[in-house]
Amino acid sequence: MTTEHTVSTKDTPQLLEEARAWLAQDPDPETRAELDSLIVAAEAGSAEAVADLHSRFDERLAFGTAGLRGEIAAGPNRMNRVLVAQAAAGFARWLLEHAEGGTPSVVIGYDGRKNSDVFARDTAELMAGAGIRAVLLPRLLPTPVLAFAVRHLEASAGVMVTASHNPPNDNGYKVYLGGEDHGSQIVPPVDAEIAAHILDVATGSVADLPRSDRYEVAPDDFEQAYIDATVAVASSPAPRDAVPFVYTAMHGVGWRTAREVFARAGFAAPTPVAAQIDPDPAFPTVAFPNPEEPGAMDLSFATARDSGADLIIANDPDADRLAVAIPDRASADGYRRLSGNEVGALLGWRAAELATASADERGAFGTLACSIVSSPALAAVARAYRLDFADTLTGFKWVSRAPGLVYGYEEALGYLVNPGTVRDKDGISAAVAFLDLANALAADGVTIAQQLDAFAERFGFFASDQISLRVTELSRIGEIMAALRSAPPSHLGDVRVTQIDDLRDGFGGLPPSDVLRILLEDGSRVMVRPSGTEPKLKIYIDASSDEGTVEERRATATARVTALAEAMRLLTA
Repeated sequence: MTTEHTVSTKDTPQLLEEARAWLAQDPDPETRAELDSLIVAAEAGSAEAVADLHSRFDERLAFGTAGLRGEIAAGPNRMNRVLVAQAAAGFARWLLEHAEGGTPSVVIGYDGRKNSDVFARDTAELMAGAGIRAVLLPRLLPTPVLAFAVRHLEASAGVMVTASHNPPNDNGYKVYLGGEDHGSQIVPPVDAEIAAHILDVATGSVADLPRSDRYEVAPDDFEQAYIDATVAVASSPAPRDAVPFVYTAMHGVGWRTAREVFARAGFAAPTPVAAQIDPDPAFPTVAFPNPEEPGAMDLSFATARDSGADLIIANDPDADRLAVAIPDRASADGYRRLSGNEVGALLGWRAAELATASADERGAFGTLACSIVSSPALAAVARAYRLDFADTLTGFKWVSRAPGLVYGYEEALGYLVNPGTVRDKDGISAAVAFLDLANALAADGVTIAQQLDAFAERFGFFASDQISLRVTELSRIGEIMAALRSAPPSHLGDVRVTQIDDLRDGFGGLPPSDVLRILLEDGSRVMVRPSGTEPKLKIYIDASSDEGTVEERRATATARVTALAEAMRLLTA
């Protein structure tokens, strides 16, 4: 999601005219009442109400490769039924424009967030009204189940209503394509083409758009097909019930599907985090429903301590991400969450072993892929196993398109372990792969912590850190990126910068992206990019060492990352 930013030239009468026009087409009583109240206050001279209307009507949420995502409220710069209707109708026009014989089809899913079911039904009715075969999933389900359904039901496209791990009052709209795209998320230029149709729809009233209740509801057995395929991710012949674990759905939709998958795969029955196991759009036990956020896994740690679990498995609210925590005596919680890069490296090593096990006389084939801001550790695994490696732009819309993909990940807790089934990150199948690994190791008396040390011994120790600079004015992000481009650093701390790659116009086969890659003399790397979904500038720092003992490698790599983080904070202050 991005927001179109303009300098406001609207006077109050024009602003009120636009607000009234929006109000007239809004079918939602809640947002109608909210907007009506603002209009009345603005008409009475409230400067605060006028400013609020400007924030809603001077800009609009722009449809991009991340679809739409924003706070639920009235106006074009918020998520609401009018905006969703415009998006659905615009996407319908694009599908009809690109239909190659026959009637295009779309499958629509939704999670447990506020208005997800409403936005999904609106989409189904508008798609059906436009003459498209619309298939609505039968209940709230994880995002990866929708991605699977696009392929399984041979749909032309898919829509998932979710804001993933955003704040409670947010919602969003993700778009997938079937056919040759195999159920991957959209990429340019498709996003711009759809956006143009959406803007055209927005010139009229959504009240005039044709609707129909003649949409289909997907049969229940399609979810069983997803479960069957996901259970098959577990491949180890070792006993699978040796590792007791805790599971949390983070107030999302993962539990129903994950529970059956775990049982069918033969894993030990998980101890659920009871207060977080059922869908709840208020997310009452977490300040921010993202396993990466401080405090989000506190209840998981407490449940694990009480049950004596060897592992914690956490999905985010739409279950497309996976977080893992392991026992750690040095932690006050008794457990520590592994970073996305640590989980990504271990699952990548597992994928390389599986590729080798299935090799023929020509050798092992396949591609390991990760986003450019993820750790270089996966590239080291690919080299060791003589597999292809691809680094992609951030987002699974890119990772999932790597040729010959057998495994892909990104450091933000996203993993794709079964590209033959789902072409998007999938927190449930990734959990199966990790539990399969943990139980296979347990059969040999090896813990996950010991496996991480074994990884460092074989491939080197890879340390990572991330800095997120949250801004109040989005222009500040552009200022920092411009400053880095116009006056690039020659050193970061005491380490000489050897190369800076600017991906703004594309680089090394990568499409254009607002990213700077800074390479240093000691082999370390710094990546700088604006967030695609939040008002943040993100800085990713990676360093490694393959000299000395595991402890010496850890100390060297960690010290390099710490020094670089301090240097980048000073540089971007």
